[in-house]
Amino acid sequence: MATRSMFLRILWKLLGASRGRLALALVALSSGAAVSSALLNVNLDAERKLTQEFRTLGANVVVAPPSGGSDAALADASVMDRIAALHAPQIVAAAPYLYIAANSGTQPVILAGTSFDQVAKMNSWWKLEGNWPSSRDGHLQCLVGSGAARQLGLELGSPVELRSADRNISLAVEGIVTTGGAEDSQIFTDLGVAQNLAGLSGRVSLVQLSVSGTPSQIDSVTKRLANALPGLDVRPVRQIAAAEGTILGRIRGLLFWTIALILVLSMLGVLASMAALAMERSRDVGLMKALGGSVSRIMRLFLAEAGALGVLGGTIGFLIGIVLARWMGGRVFGVAISPRPVVFPMTIVLTVAVALIGALPLRLLGRIRPAEILRGE
Repeated sequence: MATRSMFLRILWKLLGASRGRLALALVALSSGAAVSSALLNVNLDAERKLTQEFRTLGANVVVAPPSGGSDAALADASVMDRIAALHAPQIVAAAPYLYIAANSGTQPVILAGTSFDQVAKMNSWWKLEGNWPSSRDGHLQCLVGSGAARQLGLELGSPVELRSADRNISLAVEGIVTTGGAEDSQIFTDLGVAQNLAGLSGRVSLVQLSVSGTPSQIDSVTKRLANALPGLDVRPVRQIAAAEGTILGRIRGLLFWTIALILVLSMLGVLASMAALAMERSRDVGLMKALGGSVSRIMRLFLAEAGALGVLGGTIGFLIGIVLARWMGGRVFGVAISPRPVVFPMTIVLTVAVALIGALPLRLLGRIRPAEILRGE
């Protein structure tokens, strides 16, 4: 107990001495820890933020019959109940579609029946003029693609008469949407309305799903869907999944090498400070040896000093890193980065490791000969 108390007293004295050198080492460690902490927070939070952003870009999984072009190729609408029965939290939205060929006067057009609340959740990036359709006042409403609106001369509030086989329907244009895709040439209405017009009650052409998560997690959900929906073709939209994997991989690689570079620079700063400190403490070490101190005990003392600097520098850096991560998230990524508690121990471990490696010049003190120090050499 007395030995431990003496050890701590000497350690405290060492931390109080050579404050200039130790301050430089602490600044180097805190700076490296701050940047590393911020980048670790960004790395851990970027995956969740990016997958959330990707989920606003449309469907990344499609469920459809094996073949198309006939009524037999349509799926039963109960597929929606079977998808919901999976209780998969990764499924952000599931929108059923029934596509039918219709005519507006002499102009042919594709009418798509769907669930607007799911479509809105899945495609928040669509440029919408007007509002999403609803069942207000009993009037049947529709959403018209910008290309179809130009072709048919439709505006907001305009009525549009559609015919399919021997059935007719009148819809009011509630919104005009621009997507830059095939949707621009289509008219969208409620799924039940389209089913009644086509005489295909309880049938859908396909289901589009927005599944969150990493590419591997999306593949896992796709396999679960395939097992739960035998006889249907469940396939991911490979372009979106590949884009997610590529972007996440590049961000991780960039952040990893940036953190590595910052830690190396911090280590060099600590090395420089500790090398100068070793020269200053040569007399102290010689006196310790002359009084019977062993090299191992003396080195443990200096390594404990370096470790204490690492813990202090890591703590300061972590707190600064939280502010830096928020700034980086807002200015660079345009999202709010949430601090992760797991980053604190990671930052401490990295900073202590850098401090201990940077303290290697203190090993030279073990070669000091007490007789030479006492003679003033």
